[in-house]
This record gives sequence, C-alpha cells and structure tokens, in this order.
Amino acid sequence: MPTPAAKKSAERAWQRMLSGRRLDLLDPSALDIEIEDIAHGLARVARWNGQTSGAHIYSVAQHCCLVEALAREKAPRLDHARRLAVLLHDAPEYVIGDMISPFKAVIGDAYKAVERRLLAAIHRRFGLPAQSPLDLEQLIKVADRQAAFLEATRLAGFSTAEARRFFGRPPRIAPSAEREYLKPWPAEAAEKRYLERFRKLVSE
Repeated sequence: MPTPAAKKSAERAWQRMLSGRRLDLLDPSALDIEIEDIAHGLARVARWNGQTSGAHIYSVAQHCCLVEALAREKAPRLDHARRLAVLLHDAPEYVIGDMISPFKAVIGDAYKAVERRLLAAIHRRFGLPAQSPLDLEQLIKVADRQAAFLEATRLAGFSTAEARRFFGRPPRIAPSAEREYLKPWPAEAAEKRYLERFRKLVSE
C-alpha cells in the first residue's frame, strides 16, 4: 500500500492544454502559457455558474472584453500594455474556473495563492510586470464591479436595488456597447473576439 508521501507525490497538479502544453499549477512557467489556450478555455467558462439568460453561457472571455471596454471608457489614455493587463485580469480562470463569490466565501482564501501565481506567470509570458501597479489594480477592480452590476441586472436576474448592495452604483454604458457586450456570444465567437482584442493590444 502506498505511503501518504508517495500518494501525495503521485497526485497530479498540472493540466494538459489543447496546445500540448502541460501547465503546473503549483509552479506555473510562462513558457507553458499560450494565448490560444487561454482564449479557448475562457470562452467555455461560464460566469454566474451558468445562471444567466440567453441561448449561450455568458463566458469569462466575454466578461473580460466588457471589463476592458469599461476600463477604456473610464481611463481613455490608458496605454496598450495596461489595457492588456485588464483583458487578462481573469486569465487564470482558464485553469481554475470561475468560482462564484458565495463559494469563495465558503472555502476562504486558499485559492488566491494559486490564482496569483498563475496571473504572474501569464503576465511574464506577455511582457507585463508580474504584479500590476496599485492604481491599475484599482481600475480593474472598479471596472470589474461595473461589469458585474451590468451582468447581474441584464442577465442574472438581479434587481437594480439588489445589485447596488453587492456591486455599487450602476455604471453608464452606451446602448451600442450594451448590445455588443451584454448579449451572450457563442463560445467560438467569444474565443475569436478575445483573441482579436489581445492581438490588437499587443500589436499597437
């Protein structure tokens, strides 16, 4: 019978990606990260545990595009590297999934160390500082909460009053942007649009 130590060493702490990369969750290497894997995964991870209206899930990939658009609206002079950091803010979820806030409250902060390591490796892979400066982190947090308010009220059945309690004041959003970012995209479209936005930001 295997000893506890042998059993622990045999436990798998990595995920194989469609690109063929094998990403170690305990010690993620930037060399094992590909944007195609991120886009593919995020386009198939559901926000709100899938409890949203529409024919398709509302994916983390689409959410990230919305957050980047909101951040751009709030800070029009934000440079492309910082916009890229906004787009990638939930990139670790291509590995760990999107845990809803109530579940995070149940399990505590244990997942945060894994999330931080993954995000730091993702940043290094794409030429960003391992940790974003505080002002950028704050901008991401504000835009993320704004996106959550919009998703909650447009897609997840929250009343405006309820969403205010959890996510703060309702943000202003142009009708054209609402039509673009708050109608769930099919997975293939979410993957394509996320990749297109990424490539635009790294090429300019």
